[in-house]
Amino acid sequence: MARLIAFVRQWLLPHTLFGRLASLLLVAVLASHMLALTLMFELGPGERPEPPARRDVMAELLFLDEPQPAPGPPPDPLSLLHPGFWIDVGVRLAALMLVAWFGARWLSQPVQRLASAARELGQNIHRPPLPEEGTDECREATRVINQMQAQICRQLSERDSFVAAVSHDLRTPLTRLALRVGSLPDEDQRQRFGQDITEMSTMITATLDYLRGVADPEPLVNLDIVSLLHSIADDHAANGHDVQVLHNASDTPCAPLPTQASALRRCLHNLVDNAVRYGHGARIRCLDTPAELRIEIQDQGPGIAAAELDKVLTPFYRLEASRNRHSGGVGLGLSIAHSIVQGLHGSLHLSNPASGGLLATVTLPR
Repeated sequence: MARLIAFVRQWLLPHTLFGRLASLLLVAVLASHMLALTLMFELGPGERPEPPARRDVMAELLFLDEPQPAPGPPPDPLSLLHPGFWIDVGVRLAALMLVAWFGARWLSQPVQRLASAARELGQNIHRPPLPEEGTDECREATRVINQMQAQICRQLSERDSFVAAVSHDLRTPLTRLALRVGSLPDEDQRQRFGQDITEMSTMITATLDYLRGVADPEPLVNLDIVSLLHSIADDHAANGHDVQVLHNASDTPCAPLPTQASALRRCLHNLVDNAVRYGHGARIRCLDTPAELRIEIQDQGPGIAAAELDKVLTPFYRLEASRNRHSGGVGLGLSIAHSIVQGLHGSLHLSNPASGGLLATVTLPR
C-alpha cells in the first residue's frame, strides 16, 4: 500500500501548483456533472405511459357535446419551476464547494509546512536544513531558503573570526599604552591616561561582545537561578553597591532552569549594572510558574520616559543623562541583554512602576 501511494505521488499527481489546481477543477466539474445527471435520471419521470383504454363509442356519442380536456404539455426540465433544475444546480454547487475545500487544504499544506519551517529557522539559524518536498514551487523556495541559511551561517563564522582578530589587535596596543603610562613620573598624568585607557577598554569589550552575537551557542545546563542572582548581588555588594535579592514567603521557590549559563549571567549582570549606574541600587526578585520564570530588577532612579523605553533596547542608543564619561557607557548594555533574552526564546520588558524607578522584567519560558 505504501508503495502504491508513493507511485501515485511520484508519477500520477501533478508536481506544480498550477497542475494540481487544474486537475482539481477538472475532477470537480466531471464529478458534479455525473452526479447531477444521475440524480436527474433517478428522480425524473421514469414510468411509461399506460396504454389507452378501449374506446366506448356509445359513451362518446352520449357525451359528444361536452368538451374534452386537452392534454397539457409535459413539464420542461429547464424551467425555473421544475424541481430537477434546482436539484442539478444544488448538486453541482455542493460538489464544487466540497472539492474546492479539500483542494485548498491539499494545496496549502506544503506552503504551511514551509512557513512553519522558516519560522523555526528565524529562531535558530543553526537548525538542520529544511527538507525539499512538496510541489516544484515549494521545492524551489525551500532550496533558496537553505542556500540563504548556509550563506548566513558562513557570514556568521567569518564575523566571529574577524571579531577574534580585531579583539587581539586592539587589546595589544592598549596593553602597551597601559605599561607606558605606568612609567610616567607625574601621578596626575598617570591617573588621567589610566582613565582614558580604562574607558577605551570598556568600550572595546562592550562592542566586541555585541558583535560576537552575545548569545554564543553554548550547551544548555540546569542552572540554579537563585544562586546566580545571589552571586551577581554579592559581586556588586563587594564593590559597595546596594544590590539585594528579595524573597517573599508567598513566592514559589525557583526550580533550576535549562539555559545557557554564561549568556544569562551576562544578561542579568548588564541589567543590574544599569540599575546600579542610574538608579543607585537594585532590588531583584525571582518568580517561578510552571510555564515561565520571571526575574524582576528594579532601581530607585528617575526611570525612563515612555517614548524611550523601546529605543534604549537598540544598539548604541544612549539617553542624554548617560552621555558623560563617569556614568555613561556606549549604549550596548541593554541591547546586549535584550539580544541574549531573545536568543533564549524569552522577552525583556522595561516599565516605570508606580513606586518609582525603572523595572526590567526578564521572562524565560520553561
